[in-house]
Amino acid sequence: MISDPTFDLSADPAGIARAADLLRQGLLVAFPTETVYGLGGDARNGNAVAAIYQAKGRPSFNPLIAHVDSAQTAQRFVEWSDQAEQLATAFWPGPLTLVLPLREGHGMSSLVTAGLDTLAVRVPAHPTARALLAAFDGPVAAPSANPSGQISPTTAAHVRAGLGGRIAAVLDDGPCGVGLESTIVGLTGDPALLRPGGVALEQIEDTLQTKLHHHQSGDLLTAPGQMQSHYAPDAPVRLNARSRRGDEVLLGFGPVACDLNLSESGDLPEAASNLFAALHDLNSTGRPIAVSPIPDHGLGAAINDRLRRAAAPRG
Repeated sequence: MISDPTFDLSADPAGIARAADLLRQGLLVAFPTETVYGLGGDARNGNAVAAIYQAKGRPSFNPLIAHVDSAQTAQRFVEWSDQAEQLATAFWPGPLTLVLPLREGHGMSSLVTAGLDTLAVRVPAHPTARALLAAFDGPVAAPSANPSGQISPTTAAHVRAGLGGRIAAVLDDGPCGVGLESTIVGLTGDPALLRPGGVALEQIEDTLQTKLHHHQSGDLLTAPGQMQSHYAPDAPVRLNARSRRGDEVLLGFGPVACDLNLSESGDLPEAASNLFAALHDLNSTGRPIAVSPIPDHGLGAAINDRLRRAAAPRG
């Protein structure tokens, strides 16, 4: 976790360039959007994304929205479609998030997608956000820049009060225009409303000339974490394992003999970054998975939350 003072950066060319450089270094930068300040990290860098969860104290790994500067940039990471083009033309930049299949070779951290094969992506309307994203030239994962569960920040002072000393910098462009969160539309099958927000359902349906299905949870970013068994490997998962049993493969943590190690040094951010890829790799063996004990504090609580869901009985 960052222990040095958090830099204040002005929303001028020099400040934006410095913010983009910090993101390239894998550090966290808070920046304004049209609704609230977002806590940005390189969406391709697993350690940076893990640091977002750590800074916020976020309790579980739910999918994050990747912010980009244009529809053209989005197409580097997702499979585009005619419906995506229609909605992007009508509502980007703006408060609309599209969920699309990941493109092969996307390079996105699995922590951003929470291990799913889709990505939530949007182009924000705030000019400083867009300038930062263009200077960075890549996807930035950015939930709200506040400790989890606290009031969303609409000024740089709010960010400093909540996250000062935990992040590298705040790009200050004054108060945000407080508004609704982005509407989230899934385009992986028939169009579906995953979360209502700043773009009205009727506008989206008029643009696509079709009715949208409604996601039962109403919220993409929390719905995966609400399922008791989710992202579960095909084989059984046994937690708090000190050694293998039978035909198991062991997912280790710390200095243990194992088949694959989340972090040999016992570093929780590194373990979080490696979690989903490790589960995919061990699942491909077709053998039961045993998992070493993970400390249940800080990011360890989020890792254990996801592992418990992976190990939950199938219903």
